[in-house]
Amino acid sequence: MQLIRGGREYFDLVVDLVNKARHSVHLQTYIFENDATGSLVAEALANAAERNVEVFLLLDGYASQGLPDAFIEGLEASGVHFRYFEPLFKSRNFYFGRRLHSKVLVVDASYAVVGGVNITDRYNDMPGQPAWLDFALFAEGPVAVEACELCRSVWSGTLRRIKSADCEPHSGFHFDENEASLVRLRRNDWVNNRLQISNSYLEMFRTATSHITILSSYALPGNVFRKNLERAIKRGVKVRMIISGESDVKVVKAAEKYWYAWLVRNNIEIFEYTKNVLHGKLAVCDSEWMTIGSYNVNDLSAYVSIELNFDVRDPNFVKKVDETLQQIIDTDCVKISPDSIAQTNTFKRLVRWLSYTLIRITFSLTTFYYRKQK
Repeated sequence: MQLIRGGREYFDLVVDLVNKARHSVHLQTYIFENDATGSLVAEALANAAERNVEVFLLLDGYASQGLPDAFIEGLEASGVHFRYFEPLFKSRNFYFGRRLHSKVLVVDASYAVVGGVNITDRYNDMPGQPAWLDFALFAEGPVAVEACELCRSVWSGTLRRIKSADCEPHSGFHFDENEASLVRLRRNDWVNNRLQISNSYLEMFRTATSHITILSSYALPGNVFRKNLERAIKRGVKVRMIISGESDVKVVKAAEKYWYAWLVRNNIEIFEYTKNVLHGKLAVCDSEWMTIGSYNVNDLSAYVSIELNFDVRDPNFVKKVDETLQQIIDTDCVKISPDSIAQTNTFKRLVRWLSYTLIRITFSLTTFYYRKQK
């Protein structure tokens, strides 16, 4: 098991795993673009398919809709099985906001990579352009079989995990048993009655005894999240939030700043990442266990999108992750002081309140007509 930082480290791993695949590859992601990084991954997928590896590529029908037809046709000509999840105006339920937001790669049902990294240049280290800050977890073992079966079920549009020949572990497991960790696959898909990642966060808030560190892009928690976080703080749990100082969605950043006042009132430390855009999504509890994946701390991830995380319980491993987060705080973050929030002028307060209100209304409009599936 390994924590993978986004950028070159992540894409080197993805391409290497696909190049070594012997039986099956499942790749499901939110954004896949026709740029240098997308072409790099697409070439590896095509080469694998030409080696008679079963390759399944599932992309979100909204976020990846800009892929040229020729790009897709080239993949299919090489033998890649390609599909869009919920193409706009073509799905059965027209759940506009319900998107495939998970990012997962499974190779030979033996290796799995789950995180927040999309397939496009801004998540890669390009000349003169460092990657956005993001993370993934690389795991080997039985959890990769579970991830493969989940990928098959999402591909097939069914709730139950599908056992198939391509989800039999062919490569074997090569890790030392002394290095084994407890890892569980966690899903969020409110329409299909899956709230496992949300429950992982609530479990953290209920059981933490020392500290919680949350690194999250687009951090706009709902009422349930805030109430449980308040209870943890009242028990004496120290909470830190690492949030992007710069966002690709300006209105979300303004809305986040409106939330800063609540954080300060509850003695939560705020650290803004300033080196680049922060896109990662992970949380660490008591240096004992953690969750990592595609889940953002907001109602869009909680009640709309399909999300996928890994939970890890391994004090030795998680302590190192905690140290990585501390290094990011020390070298690449600015701490937001209560005084700076208190001194915010009236115009900025109004803009932030309007942004926050707009985001909340948008979340409501994208979820109010949903119904849970039986």
